[in-house]
Amino acid sequence: MSILVNAETRVCVQGITGRIGSTQTEHMLREGTKIVSGVTPGKGGMTVAGVPVFDSMSEAQAHTQANAAVVFVPPSAAEPACNEAIAAGIPLIVLITEGVPVHSTMRIRARAEKVGARLIGPTTPGVIVPGCQKLGIMPARLFTPGSVGVISRSGTLSYEISGELSAAGLGQSTVVGIGADPVVGTDIQTLLQLFNDDPDTAAVILVGEVGGNQEERAAEFVAETMQKPVVAYVAGHTVPLGVRMGHAGAIVAGGTGSAADKIKTFERAGVHVAKQPSQVVDLVQEILDKQTGGSDGKKKRTSKSLD
Repeated sequence: MSILVNAETRVCVQGITGRIGSTQTEHMLREGTKIVSGVTPGKGGMTVAGVPVFDSMSEAQAHTQANAAVVFVPPSAAEPACNEAIAAGIPLIVLITEGVPVHSTMRIRARAEKVGARLIGPTTPGVIVPGCQKLGIMPARLFTPGSVGVISRSGTLSYEISGELSAAGLGQSTVVGIGADPVVGTDIQTLLQLFNDDPDTAAVILVGEVGGNQEERAAEFVAETMQKPVVAYVAGHTVPLGVRMGHAGAIVAGGTGSAADKIKTFERAGVHVAKQPSQVVDLVQEILDKQTGGSDGKKKRTSKSLD
């Protein structure tokens, strides 16, 4: 079916009266997202696209009982807004905001984990279940319903690859942008486990990039635990040491985190690796063709790269 979000998800938009918050609220509503409330301190009593606005998350919850929050607030307000959502019992928080200090993210994540809530982001395009709901800023026209899960550190590449999947007739079960910062609320490994447990996801695409060690840890999980095939693409093949590639977390530092190292780790773990984004679709199609051609779904994984 999906992970994180489903047809029953009820959304509160924090920062709903701002320029970005109000615009994206309208886009999300057009895609069927069940936005039941919005929060902006001092703006209670207003409406945005028919959505009632409240002064605080606790007040919004008393009237509307959301079970997810999408946060469009300035970096300085991100931690207080997320703390409000956590205190109000929101189990899923999607923090779109860029420029959130690393220590703020660490504190938010720790508070969320303490009460069993989940943080996606910051610096994330969000989560989309095509044909159902989207929480964030993803261009919904590029996505179609299906059985391929997508996890991406890059928002733009998640759009590109999902668009190519859709054009090839391969829909997506859920697409998650984990966020582009050095520290994020939910890592790749956790999302792989959720997709592994989702009966309606047949294969998973992992879009990584240089910097950090999330891909390396994910590869270990794939090798030891993952029962579904994984296709990976790693961006940043030509990024030199110490140069940030657009994202705060996309930097090769201290001789670690390079694309070449990540690719080698994936291949050793049995992950199918594409050398170009366009080759991801070919690998996924090959995998799904084998599954529908009589495979029992438990075939041994073998590493593969396309030239």
